[in-house]
Amino acid sequence: MSGTDVFFPPTEFAGSAHVGSLEAYRDLCRRAEEDPEGFWAGMAEQEVHWFEKWHHVFEWNPPFVKWFAGAKTNAAYNCVDRHLETRGDKAALLFEGEPGDRRTITYRELHSLVGRFANVLKAQGFKAGDRSVIYMPMVPEAVVAMLACARLGITHSVVFGGFSAEALKARIQDLEATLVLTADGGWRRGKEVRLKGAVDEAVADCPGVKCVVVLRRTGCEVTMAAGRDHWWHELEEGVSDECPAEALDAEHPLFVLYTSGTTGKPKGILHTTGGYLTYTTCTMKWVFDLKEDDVFWCTADIGWVTGHSYLVYGPLAAGATCVMYEGAPDYPAWDRWWDVVERYKATILYTSPTAIRALIKQGEEYPNRHDLSSLRLLGSVGEPINPAAWEWYHRVIGKGRCPIVDTWWQTETGGILISPMPGAVPLKPGSGTFAMPGILAEVVDFHGNPVAADGEGFLIVKRPWPSMIRTIWGDPQRFEQQYFSRMPGNYFTGDAARRDADGYFWILGRVDDVMNVSGHRLSTMEVESALVRHPAVAEAAVVGKPHEITGQAVCCFVTLKQGSGSNDHHALAQELRQWVAHEIGAFARPEEIRFSETLPKTRSGKIMRRLLREIVTSHTVTGDVTTLEDLGVVTKLAAQHDED
Repeated sequence: MSGTDVFFPPTEFAGSAHVGSLEAYRDLCRRAEEDPEGFWAGMAEQEVHWFEKWHHVFEWNPPFVKWFAGAKTNAAYNCVDRHLETRGDKAALLFEGEPGDRRTITYRELHSLVGRFANVLKAQGFKAGDRSVIYMPMVPEAVVAMLACARLGITHSVVFGGFSAEALKARIQDLEATLVLTADGGWRRGKEVRLKGAVDEAVADCPGVKCVVVLRRTGCEVTMAAGRDHWWHELEEGVSDECPAEALDAEHPLFVLYTSGTTGKPKGILHTTGGYLTYTTCTMKWVFDLKEDDVFWCTADIGWVTGHSYLVYGPLAAGATCVMYEGAPDYPAWDRWWDVVERYKATILYTSPTAIRALIKQGEEYPNRHDLSSLRLLGSVGEPINPAAWEWYHRVIGKGRCPIVDTWWQTETGGILISPMPGAVPLKPGSGTFAMPGILAEVVDFHGNPVAADGEGFLIVKRPWPSMIRTIWGDPQRFEQQYFSRMPGNYFTGDAARRDADGYFWILGRVDDVMNVSGHRLSTMEVESALVRHPAVAEAAVVGKPHEITGQAVCCFVTLKQGSGSNDHHALAQELRQWVAHEIGAFARPEEIRFSETLPKTRSGKIMRRLLREIVTSHTVTGDVTTLEDLGVVTKLAAQHDED
C-alpha cells in the first residue's frame, strides 16, 4: 500500500462487518463482473420484495436500459409493509424540529400515516401515472408524502424548500404535475421559511395543477384557493389507514429529480422502481455496514438525491432507524448537531464536506461539549473532501475510532458508485477508494483509453447498474447527448479523476460548467440566464471560485446595457445578488459581482470562462490565449482584484 496516510479498518469493526476483508470485497466484485445477471438477480431476491418476478435481469440497448423487466414491486411496500411483522415497533424516524419539538415514529405508525395519506390522494382522484411536486420542510410528513405517492404509483418530484417560486414553477411545468404537496412553512435558523406563498406564485402560471395539499407546520396565515387548496389535516379526518400498495412494473417511474445542466434549463433525472430499490438497499449495507441496532443520520434535505436514497428509500427499505432534523447546524448554536448525535445516540453520521468545513471553522469546543461515543462510522457526500477536513472529522468527531466512508455518486447514478467498504478497505484521506461491486469505473483520455497510474482523465462507467438514470424527463435526445455521446456505450460522468498506483480513485471535480456550491450542483448557465433577465444587464459570465466553506462560490462578470442609468455599482451588485436569489434560490446568491465593459471572447464570440476561472482563483492568466479576441479585456479584469 503506497502513501504514508493510510488508515486500516479497526480490527473490532472488521470482525463484525458485512464485508470484513479486502478479499471478501474483491470476491463480490469478481462475481459481479463475471456474471452480472446472476449477481444482480441474487441481490434483488435478497434485498427487495417482489409481487411478481422478472423475465430478464436487464436489457441494455445503449443508452437505454431496463432492469428486472416484467417484475412487479412497490417502493412503499418495501420501505414499510414488509417490516411490520419483524420491526413493527421499531423506530423508523426519530424527528427533531428546529424549535425543539420531537417525534418518534415506528414502522407500524409510519404504515398507518402513509396508508391514510395515500387514501386522501386516491379520494382526490389521483392514481398511478399522475405526477406530483413535493415542496415541503424537513418534517416526517415529507417522507409520508413521498411514500404515499410511491404506494399509488404517482411519480413524485421533490423540490428543495430553498428554491424560489420561479424555480418551482419551471419544475411543475416541465413535469406537467397536477398535484402539489406543501406546507405553510418551515423553520430555519429561528426564522419561518414561508412555502405556501411561493406555491401560490408558482401555480398562478400552472393551470394544470388541480390540487394543492397544505400541511400546517408553523401556523402562519396563508391564502387558500377555494376548490384547489386543502388542509392536510382536514382531508385526513375519518379516512382509513388501510390502502393496499399498487403492484407496479419494475420500470415504473418512481421519481423525477431536477438538477442543474450546462444549458441553463434544469434536467429532470428519471429514476424507476425495482433497480433503484435494489441498488440503494445493497449500498446501505455495503457502504454503511448497517446493523439492526444502528441509528442512522443522513443530514441531507430530501430535496436532494442524497435525501431520497439515504434518508428515505435506502434506509427504510433496509429497516433502519433514521434521524431526521429540520433546521440548520448552527441554531441556536454551533453544537446543535452534536446535541442531536448525543440525544439520539446516533451510530452513523453521513454529511457533506461543506458542513464539515463550516464546523471546523468554529473550533473543537462545540463537539467536545458532547458525548459522541455512540458514533461508529462517519460518511461524506456531495463533493471531494480535502485531506485536512477528513483528518479533522476522523480525529475530532470520530475520536480516531470511526472509519470514514468518502462516497462519490451523482443524482444520475441513484446510489453510491465509489466508496470504501469500511470493514474491508484501507482508507486514504481525500480518496473515495474503490468502486462498488458491479460498477466498472475507469479513468480514460479523450479517446476512451485508460490513463496510466496517477494520470488525470475522464471518469466513466463501462456497464449499466440497477439504479442508473433512465432518461431526462421529456428529452431522451439530451440524455443520450449528455451522458453517452462523448464515450459511446459508456456512461460519461462529467467528472475528472485520477487513479493512483494502488487503484484508488481520486475525484477532481467537474469537467463542464457546473459549479458545486455547498454540495448543490448549480449550472453557470442557469445563473447567467437569471442575470441577463435583469433590465440593466446586457451580458453575464459566471464561474465558480474556490471557497473554504461552500467548496465553490458563485462569481459573476457582468456588462451593463448602455444608458441603463446604473452608476452606483455597489448598489447594483446588491440588487443583482437579490435578483439571482429570487430567480433561483438563496443558495445561488453570488458572492462576487464584477462589472466590465466587455468580456473575454474568442474570435467566434464564445466567452472564455476558463480565463475567468483563472482570474478569480489566481488573479493572473497563464493559460492559452491564442484564440482570445482582445487580450486587454483580460488584463483589465485581472487588475480589478487589486482595486477591490
